[in-house]
Order: sequence, then structure tokens, then C-alpha cells
Amino acid sequence: MVWKPHVTVAAVVQRDGKFLLVEEETEAGLAFNQPAGHLEEGESLIDAVAREALEETAYHFKPTHLVGVYNWTHPTKEDTTYLRFAFAGELRGYEAGRQLDDGIVAARWLTLAEVRATQEKHRSPLILRCIEDFIAGKSCPLDLLVHFD
Repeated sequence: MVWKPHVTVAAVVQRDGKFLLVEEETEAGLAFNQPAGHLEEGESLIDAVAREALEETAYHFKPTHLVGVYNWTHPTKEDTTYLRFAFAGELRGYEAGRQLDDGIVAARWLTLAEVRATQEKHRSPLILRCIEDFIAGKSCPLDLLVHFD
């Protein structure tokens, strides 16, 4: 078997002192995550994060910069490693009534204190780490990423 990481994208969005998360159904019960998901074949990372944010929250997300790249191995699934590209950006509209992805209960706006208080319900430790890196001002320009068609 050939080892391959799961390439994922995540949107870090702050508005009015709150962060946009999704509450979703998982094998372990309800959990919080950033709007996030897997890169699809032929898709750029920037297109992927905009698509995932829309599918999971009904918000149109425009990434403005890369917050960080994170390599994390799931503790109970040692053969599952995630390579996450986290983007910060702006919301550019909302599609009221849009059906969200299967498993998504709702989009939720949480303060930093609420994000910290719900850590036991986070899908991974990357959620808080991405927010803390965003708050710390970590930022790389999008032109760092090159997508060849």
C-alpha cells in the first residue's frame, strides 16, 4: 500500500469578533470544524476552499491569503494523515435557503472564548491552531501557490 496524505483546505473567517465554524455529524457524534474539505481532482487549492465554504455554510468566500499549511496524523487512524491548507479571506454574499452538504447541521459563529471552550468537540486540533495563527497575523500571499492545468 502506498501512503498518501489527504489534501484538505479550510476557511478561517472572522466577523464582528466571531469565527465561522460548522457543526457537523461525525462517527464520534457532533463536532465543530472550519468550513473545510478535500481537494478534488483538477481543482486549485483556492477554488477548493471557496467551494467548500459555500457548500458547508452557504457563504461565498474569497480567500485573501494563506494562514498556514498543517501536517496532522489522526491519533486513532495512524494511517490517515491530513495536509491542510488554511486560508483567511472575506465573505462576498450569502445564499439563504441553500442546502448544505450532507452531515452539516449548521454554520455557527463563535467567539474565540467559545472556540476554546468547545475544544473537546473539535474535529481536530487544527481548528484552534488555525485561528490562533490567524490572530497572530500569520500570512502568506496567494501567489505562493501555483496551479498548473
